Amino acid sequence: QVQLVESGGGLVQPGGSLRLSCAASGSIFSINAMGWYRQAPGKQRELVADITSGGSTKLADSVKGRFTISRDNAKNTVYLQMNMLKPEDTAVYYCNADHVRSSGYLSPHNYWGQGTQVTVSS
Repeated sequence: QVQLVESGGGLVQPGGSLRLSCAASGSIFSINAMGWYRQAPGKQRELVADITSGGSTKLADSVKGRFTISRDNAKNTVYLQMNMLKPEDTAVYYCNADHVRSSGYLSPHNYWGQGTQVTVSS
């Protein structure tokens, strides 16, 4: 069974920084894309950033220039460096692993982490 474990959320003042980490564990053969989504109260879950196993990245327009996504394929871990945080970045951030091939399954699966709260407030 594949699990995603997130860490790094918390409370930060506007203009501050946080780094989120998400490690995928289990008998994993390969993971295509790993990424971060967020969901604020009363809003739909939205893509923040994702990165493929080859290193291609995609970032939401609202975070370009402030957030950076990176990945350690050997550790099946993805990171989200968040700088210049704004109150509107407040949300639960969810890690996602897409097209995961692992033992026990013939077809690839998609997995979600449990979510980590990020609150930007003075």
